[in-house]
Amino acid sequence: MAITEKENLLRVINGQEPAWVPRHGALAFRDDPENHKPCSVGVNIPIVPPRVSEKGGRIDVFGVEYEPVESIGGAALPVPNQFIMEDVTKWRDVVKLPDLSDFPWKDACEKAMENIDRENSCVTFGGPVGYFMPLMNMMGFTEGLIALQEEPEAVMEMYEYISEYSCTVVKNCIDYIKPDIIRVSDDTAAAKAPFISPEMYRKLIKPFHARIGQFAMDRGLPVEMHCCGRCEDFIEDWRDFGVKLWNPAQVQNDLAGIKKKYGNDFIIVGGWDSSGPPGWIGTSEEVVRQAVRDCIDAWAPGGGFCFWASFYGPRDDQRFVDHAFWITDEYNKYGRTFYERNS
Repeated sequence: MAITEKENLLRVINGQEPAWVPRHGALAFRDDPENHKPCSVGVNIPIVPPRVSEKGGRIDVFGVEYEPVESIGGAALPVPNQFIMEDVTKWRDVVKLPDLSDFPWKDACEKAMENIDRENSCVTFGGPVGYFMPLMNMMGFTEGLIALQEEPEAVMEMYEYISEYSCTVVKNCIDYIKPDIIRVSDDTAAAKAPFISPEMYRKLIKPFHARIGQFAMDRGLPVEMHCCGRCEDFIEDWRDFGVKLWNPAQVQNDLAGIKKKYGNDFIIVGGWDSSGPPGWIGTSEEVVRQAVRDCIDAWAPGGGFCFWASFYGPRDDQRFVDHAFWITDEYNKYGRTFYERNS
């Protein structure tokens, strides 16, 4: 009997070997000629109407302005050197989150879910904002990191305020949405090392991540952590609040050691060299396809793995289109037959 993409992903989450390597992602893969359903779909609740900046980007709930960047496929990044906060001790003058007292939770959740095919895809939902990255986006990395070091009390006060907002959203939505996975997102690491020490993470940021994780643990749900860069230093802390999946699990980390240590109890979602040739448009088809096979061969044996491949470049460049197709086509041929071939 055929199983769905959702059921296949749940096998991985439950520590079983799946029927094929799941391809994780929040959107359907438009370059897929086989038209597979996504194994997981993210759901967000629009608390405030989207605000578009003059440069065609967006303005987030804190007031930070973003602009689309062509070289990374049109993804939005904060406008350079346009910081909204200079002194974290005066955060109350800057950070003014929406009043949620009269928000129509049930209607908003039903609207957000109306086009979700939850029979075929897992539903992922979580806190609407992070903690480390919003501070960096508001102040810039130099001043933001100094604030963490020199004004931890003020930072914690601001995080308490943000956490109250984030937890209110999750508390009021979780039983309407009934997610399969709870998401926590915060990029606390650069390519070669974390931005902050594990000790600073445990003191200033982990308590707030853990509050979102607690919603999952109370309901027996897995947590998925999104954290780019070399962030393996935080894995044990993440596991304290229920993290089961980690994306994009970049190759700067000791993924072989992590897989050996945790087995199927901690799922590598990624393992793809996005910063090397596999992530560059203009790389040859042969190299891209071989990278797909190498990634799957390295991390799929025994389960505990989801394929996640990212790459960069202008979306209207034919090389971008070709690159996307090569990844998807090779995943279909190699990843979706991996366990069958190796049984």
